[in-house]
Amino acid sequence: MDRFPLTRAAALERLERFVPRAGSAYAARRNLVDPQGNHANVSRLSAALRRRLIGEDEVVQSVLAAHRLDKCEKFIAEVFWRTYWKGWLEQRPGVWSAYLADVSAFHPGTMIAEAMAGRTGIDAFDHWARELAATGYLHNWARMQVASIWIFTLGLPWQLGAQWFLEKLVDADPASNTLSWRWVAGLHTPGKTYLADADRIAAMTGGRFRPDGLARVARTPEAASPLPRTPLRTAIALDPALPTLVLLTPEDCSLETVLPDLDVRAVVVADDLAANEWDRMALDDAALRAAAHWQCPVGVANPVAFAELHGCRQVVTGFAPVGPVAAALDALRSRLAANGMVLAEHQRTWDRLCWPHCGKGFFNLKSEIPRLLDQLRPMRSPLSVCLP
Repeated sequence: MDRFPLTRAAALERLERFVPRAGSAYAARRNLVDPQGNHANVSRLSAALRRRLIGEDEVVQSVLAAHRLDKCEKFIAEVFWRTYWKGWLEQRPGVWSAYLADVSAFHPGTMIAEAMAGRTGIDAFDHWARELAATGYLHNWARMQVASIWIFTLGLPWQLGAQWFLEKLVDADPASNTLSWRWVAGLHTPGKTYLADADRIAAMTGGRFRPDGLARVARTPEAASPLPRTPLRTAIALDPALPTLVLLTPEDCSLETVLPDLDVRAVVVADDLAANEWDRMALDDAALRAAAHWQCPVGVANPVAFAELHGCRQVVTGFAPVGPVAAALDALRSRLAANGMVLAEHQRTWDRLCWPHCGKGFFNLKSEIPRLLDQLRPMRSPLSVCLP
């Protein structure tokens, strides 16, 4: 819990402790990778942000309350990178579908298993593969090296590497994980690959690793023609007058902090949508807070039956971006409709304002950051996020 907070209280405490280091110290040391796994140079809030135990707006506003933007812009940009990946995939959901199809079509062999077990003979890669297995985490810069070596040195399919990370990372996110692997491979920005370099790895690990035999040429994998950009999906509006069941999923575990006033009669925890023990920890914490906030029955149950039991006419959940949870909610929407109920979604203001700028390269979003921060600043008081 201390390494990767998975309750809202722990995440807020971690944020408060990290804020003093989010300025020039972060900019100077963020890419240094401690071989012993002491990743104190980065916030380690990604697992909490992934599940929205805390919001990006809370993190950014707390940092800006302590630092001028020009002093903390590196950290702020990293928060927006997470948003960029999600917004980009929302406008090209076919990329996710194609990735899933590719993973299903591949048949992993012995070389894949050896790489995942950290038995390639490439010192840095093997160390990080074992760290991932032991902790569920890798420093972001290390992830880039692992992905590059997997693709260009080992010659393995990027899709299976992405699936490995998706299954093992405590902060695994369909958008940032899939698209980051595509970016390393040279598929996100055509012709722009990321090639791991032994000297650079030595510099970033304090000389602990300097792998031999790394690829010197990055050959972009073959790919299908680029998929067209599609309009952003519109959230299905909720009706404050209807008796409501709140559905908690791993995509948003702090709905009580953002939903408007509703006639909430019950809360259901979507435990079946938890991909791992980390999701369940976050959902357990969300359930406790939801019960205290709405003072209503909370259960792990069939949402349709639970809604009917408590006289609910609508189910409200957080907007689920492209990924497994969104697919499961599509199926639930049909079941609810057959029983005369609607599945409504709350889309956070952060996503609604940022995603329209994520359809092209990151620079398009980055150039909008000052204006977006002005729009987002009134959302919450920074003082409210300093309390566990």
